[in-house]
Amino acid sequence: MASIHNLTPCLWFDGQAEEAANFYTAIFPNSRVTDAQRFGEAGKEIHGQEPGTVMTVSFELDGQPFTGLNGGPMFQFTEAISFMIHCDSQEEVDHFWHKLGEGGPVEAQQCGWLKDKFGVSWQVVPRVLFEMLQDPDTAKRERALAAMMEMKKLDIAALQAAYDG
Repeated sequence: MASIHNLTPCLWFDGQAEEAANFYTAIFPNSRVTDAQRFGEAGKEIHGQEPGTVMTVSFELDGQPFTGLNGGPMFQFTEAISFMIHCDSQEEVDHFWHKLGEGGPVEAQQCGWLKDKFGVSWQVVPRVLFEMLQDPDTAKRERALAAMMEMKKLDIAALQAAYDG
């Protein structure tokens, strides 16, 4: 059976893969760009890129491998795929929310979800919310969920206050 690190998300960009990899690795701890492959003359009639420009960039975000591909304009990111960040504190929520949201569309922010400036969707979620939503007390769960639905960036204190009633 394959380990989780045998699964590498490949993100399709329109010439921004290296910029995105540098952006993400500056935000996440224990992250780095590991490799960049460049277009050559081979296949130029198909890919249309200048030799020497970045084709793919490999990077890790807190140990999770990713590949960024400069595939062109024909495919765009949608909210159908997002990356969830499990946060232990409001400080972490604030860090990821503000850094990833920098330059992204504000209208796409809701319930802990945001889009970054490249169009990639992220969920910035405090771990405590999962505990609240798994509580056997239906009233507590419903109050926490209702509070979350009214938020853009999730606020742990406000979620806790709603949960506690």
